[in-house]
Amino acid sequence: MTTYDFSLLHIDQADGVLWATIDAPPVNVMTVPLSKELGKLCRTVAEDDAVRAVVLQSANPEFFIAHYDVENILSWPADRPAERKNELSGFHLMCERWRTMPKATIVKVAGRVGGGGAELSASCDMRFGLLGGTVINQMEVPIGILPGGTGTQRLPRLVGRGRAMELVLGGVDLDAATAERWGWLNRAFATLEELDAYVDDLARRIASFPPQAVINGKAAVLAAEGDPREGLLEEAYLFDQLLSRPDAQAAMRRFLAAGGQTREGELRVGELNAEINR
Repeated sequence: MTTYDFSLLHIDQADGVLWATIDAPPVNVMTVPLSKELGKLCRTVAEDDAVRAVVLQSANPEFFIAHYDVENILSWPADRPAERKNELSGFHLMCERWRTMPKATIVKVAGRVGGGGAELSASCDMRFGLLGGTVINQMEVPIGILPGGTGTQRLPRLVGRGRAMELVLGGVDLDAATAERWGWLNRAFATLEELDAYVDDLARRIASFPPQAVINGKAAVLAAEGDPREGLLEEAYLFDQLLSRPDAQAAMRRFLAAGGQTREGELRVGELNAEINR
């Protein structure tokens, strides 16, 4: 059996299922170290024949992953013209690996998820949530950028063009009941116990089936989606165009100064992003 050794992910395995629990206090911001661990996990588990289904979950009941680290984004070079790339970025590649690996990938979202965390979640095969707990937010446009980690390509496929525009351009909070109705969540449960039980039972159920049938079944469904590569490259180019703008740099700094990436600020991130643009 493959050995998994991480500092921000707690790993458990049984019955062909691997549970990866994210534990990056205070709000599970997608920092570079967390992103690297998630990338290493997906590369490793993709080659692990003992794993047939993967469940991503959080040790923090309030947050799955808040969003990508805005402080880190502010450190990226912003003094050169945007260029169209021919290769996918590291974050795009990681999300694509989660989308395409020959395993069932399931996300258990009991609390808030936003930005890059929502993009990672949308890249996985299935998402399950908690009524009164799960909240989804693409918070990038309010801080002057755009969902640059696959979000502009995943959301229209998940929820349709109009709803994707509402989430991307409006930066609104999406509650669990609406997310289930729109198709972002597969199901939303009334209690955490029901959520845990259903996801764990489903993962074990999938892992009990003939492995090649699961692999080929997933591959066949993915074939219906087509190749998102060109869209992802365009997303990256448009993101880079925004990154160098002074208004984007100022908005990101206002976001952090107003409480972004703190527990209090992230619990009301939809309201916070409206306030910093008044």
